[in-house]
Amino acid sequence: MRRTGYMFAGQGAQSVGMGRDLYENSPAARAVIDRADAVLGRSLSALCFEGPAEDLTASVNCQPAIYTVSVACAAALQERFQGKPVVCGGLSLGEFAALTCAGGIAFEAGLRLVAARGKCMDEACRAADGAMAAVIGADPAVVTRVCAAHAVDVANYNCPGQLVISGDRRQLGQAVTALAAAGVNRVILLDVAGAYHSRLMAPAADRFAPLVDAAPITAPICPLAQNAVGDVVTEVGAIRANLKAQVTGSVLWEACVGAMLRQGTEVLVELGPGKVLAGFMRRIDRAFPVCSVGCMADLDAAGALLGAS
Repeated sequence: MRRTGYMFAGQGAQSVGMGRDLYENSPAARAVIDRADAVLGRSLSALCFEGPAEDLTASVNCQPAIYTVSVACAAALQERFQGKPVVCGGLSLGEFAALTCAGGIAFEAGLRLVAARGKCMDEACRAADGAMAAVIGADPAVVTRVCAAHAVDVANYNCPGQLVISGDRRQLGQAVTALAAAGVNRVILLDVAGAYHSRLMAPAADRFAPLVDAAPITAPICPLAQNAVGDVVTEVGAIRANLKAQVTGSVLWEACVGAMLRQGTEVLVELGPGKVLAGFMRRIDRAFPVCSVGCMADLDAAGALLGAS
């Protein structure tokens, strides 16, 4: 088996039907999803498989749903090929599935923590009029300067040529106008519930912090790439601090990928719904081997890439 890094996507990757064929065809994935229903005391599986999309999109639902399906995908991959990751990383919410698959927190405890995070962030979204926008092909220094001038934050450094900005809707609109004046014309408003990874999430961060401190996190068995620092971490205190900082801080995803590659990684596998991170990877390094596993059909292609017999 080639040295494999696991990547996990964040909020926004959800889609109705996610995880269904894994549940029907992989005993390991089914066990993960059944445990999620039992821990939460409700049918998260029905929401994933049947929707409705509006309910699945709410932070309080989609965060535990994406976390569960992502861990189920990893379970299905390991059930088929038996390999273990040499490094794990996830974008925003995906960092929790990465922590779980790196052995730093048990699935059940991770699910409770993610469900609480979703609730905290949902409440913060309802308390403010926040918005986010993707900025394409701009000089990061220009974007950073404009955002600072308008009290808006750079939420994501995803890959070369793509940043995401976040903040109060009115101030974000002013920043977009200022970017256009600076020659940045490719700005796309995102359909999101609030201003994630910005100062508007401070109330959520305050409520979430003591839950992270109380969570049974242990030293992972492989390095964990964390968004807040854009590097790999193994020490429990640092992991906790970075999980807390992530709620309001920037997601340094491009830096995280670089850190994962420095672990001697030979192939990256995106686990969970969607193919966003594989797309980012092709912008970072088009030649690097990467694939996505979100359903049973993806496993065969993954096996060939992993060098599995």
